[in-house]
Amino acid sequence: MIDPVHSLAFSIQANPGIYAVLVGSGVSRAAKIPTGWEITLDLIRKLAVLHKENCEPDPERWYRDKFDKEADYSDLLDALAKTRTERQQLLRSYWEPNDQEREEGVKRPTAAHKAIAVLAARDFIKVIITTNFDRLLESALRDQGVEPTILSSLDQVRGAPPLIHTRCCVIKLHGDYLDTRILNTSSELDHYPQEFDDFLDRIFDEFGLVICGWSAEWDGALRSAINRTPSRRFTTYWAAHGTLGDEAQQLINHRSAHVIRIEDADTFFTTIQQHVESIDEFSRPHPLSMEAAVASLKRYIPEPRYRIQLSDLVEKTVGRIIETVSGNDFSADGQTPNTGSVTVRVLRYEAICSTLLAMAAVGGFWMEEDHYSVWQRALERLAFNRLISGNTLWLELQRYPATILFYTLGLGAVESNRLRFVEHLLGTKIRKQYENDVSAVEILPPSCLFARGGQEMRILAGKEQHYAPLNDKIHDMLYQHFQHITPHKDKYTLTFDKFEIFIALNYIYRTDQSYLGDRGPWAPPGIFAVSRNQNRDRIMKEIEQSLLEDQNDSPFVKSDIFGKSTENCFQIVKQLQEFIPKLGWW
Repeated sequence: MIDPVHSLAFSIQANPGIYAVLVGSGVSRAAKIPTGWEITLDLIRKLAVLHKENCEPDPERWYRDKFDKEADYSDLLDALAKTRTERQQLLRSYWEPNDQEREEGVKRPTAAHKAIAVLAARDFIKVIITTNFDRLLESALRDQGVEPTILSSLDQVRGAPPLIHTRCCVIKLHGDYLDTRILNTSSELDHYPQEFDDFLDRIFDEFGLVICGWSAEWDGALRSAINRTPSRRFTTYWAAHGTLGDEAQQLINHRSAHVIRIEDADTFFTTIQQHVESIDEFSRPHPLSMEAAVASLKRYIPEPRYRIQLSDLVEKTVGRIIETVSGNDFSADGQTPNTGSVTVRVLRYEAICSTLLAMAAVGGFWMEEDHYSVWQRALERLAFNRLISGNTLWLELQRYPATILFYTLGLGAVESNRLRFVEHLLGTKIRKQYENDVSAVEILPPSCLFARGGQEMRILAGKEQHYAPLNDKIHDMLYQHFQHITPHKDKYTLTFDKFEIFIALNYIYRTDQSYLGDRGPWAPPGIFAVSRNQNRDRIMKEIEQSLLEDQNDSPFVKSDIFGKSTENCFQIVKQLQEFIPKLGWW
């Protein structure tokens, strides 16, 4: 089942401005704005003081015993303040902060208000309906540079421009606390003027609906407006904390609404905002379109006179990636790594690198010696860690863009049998801060990126049970860039396994294994090591047969991927074969 939060985020991103938000008192609760029931209990306490009685610990029971009826917000307001003006003055202190509350920072926009405002500023939300009297939404919107159209009275609704012509409209159904016309009692909330009903009918018919913090218990006119709407063209989502009452459940059934269980409004709206922004970033066109970049690359590759243009194209594309990943969104501090945050960050890295990867697939396939330095320089730049402090997983994941470029170039070169470039690629020197430079094969394979050998990446969504989770992710993700080169996925997978075997052989060949003693040898384990045995056996047989038949003329010897002689190559192959059975406990 797809999480309804994800469905909602996709719907909002794909349909900007189409979803209206309906918020009730629960959304302002974190700002210490009391709900109607909390105001009721507070008024009972004040009433008890006038009677010189103590209503604690159960004000509701005291009221029932004293007046022989259940406590009711509307009845109590009607009894204590006879006119709307009196009610407005009586209730004003519940929404305006006093000096102490200002010092404590309460009765100010919450994370939920701010998240809604961010979505409005980015044009994802343009209609906000609220039953609240406070001005927290308006304040949050103005903080984001959005001057909303406020409709809190009948005359404002009559004079309102069409919603299509407003950037953001806040509809305050029950009024504004500074307006004496606020609606409080049951009789006031049971019916709206006809113009208000007509206005709501259009909204509920033409917009999807996200409801949060509204119980549906007190607002008869609003319930009726939702019930009148026959349309199902856009979905209704109802975010609920705790048990929903009968009135809410009837509306949910009528609208075929999706119920989302939430911890609180702040977490819900912040999560939606983050998801919408992440999806939008993935969907945003690259400044240089992928098709245009690949077309330019193909034009430059065959002509030596275009070598400078080729270098500039790759350098600029890499530069844009570095500029993006150096921003606050890729900080090593702040957000805690979990399945959601790690999966989103990996996807963002992949999306940002998509144009470069499309170019690299073609570049690796048609690689010429004159091009080696262009791509090696790109790899060096991407692999340099710019952040040196913060959460370890985020720091280790910094090199992921270099890892996927490393794989893309290698797969293209292996597919076209350009083994000499594969050797140069694996040996590309990567700068490490405060340490000696190392070769790419020692630091960029997924099992070398992380302190625990890549098992950390089982945190990725859908990869919890995978032995080589990030290898699997890279295999699946890169296929889109090789469909025009290797149209059959089985062939692509064989090429992928062959490159990972070259990585393992080159690692053993290039590194000092003596420190491992009897435990050795060790190599970065790819998918070939634990599955796809048929591919592995086929590739190893091809290597051994070439070494036997061609000896030092074998392309594996000539390329020096894992040995300068037939004997040397056979030794490395043997060490890899010794290593593979040990992977059951690695």
